Amino acid sequence: MERLRLALFQPDIPQNAGTLFRLSACLGLGVDVIEPCGFVFDDRKLKRAGMDYLDRARVVRHPSWEVFRASLAAAGRRLVLLTTKGEHRHDQFSFLPGDTLMVGRESSGVPADIAAAAAARIRIPMVTGPRSINVALAAALVTGEALRRLDGFPDESPAEEDLE
Repeated sequence: MERLRLALFQPDIPQNAGTLFRLSACLGLGVDVIEPCGFVFDDRKLKRAGMDYLDRARVVRHPSWEVFRASLAAAGRRLVLLTTKGEHRHDQFSFLPGDTLMVGRESSGVPADIAAAAAARIRIPMVTGPRSINVALAAALVTGEALRRLDGFPDESPAEEDLE
């Protein structure tokens, strides 16, 4: 089983999706995209943010929440939702190998029934006042913490093309 996966629920902003694809490529994580997206998937803004890392990203597109949820169940993966309404602080949460960390739409998060379907809902502690942290930044922060706790960062052996 993979040590961790990211999931993007109906992403609105191609630059955030591209940034998360790049993060996943650099860390060796898979990414699930739950459609529909708020942009054309081959949008040039997506490519610009992901740069030349998009070919390295292991992206699985799911046509609906139901299809994604069935794939989680089939793989025996736990869904952990990042949300400003989370019951648990991310820095005090017990991550498990195989967790899928999901972020919601930039514009509206996830519907209540989808939030309720997550095994856990976690939040990043913030000062009073700001509404939320950018989705890509929040996912990066929590992914880093989860990998640190799981001793799951990739080894730093040189990439194949660096050896040529």
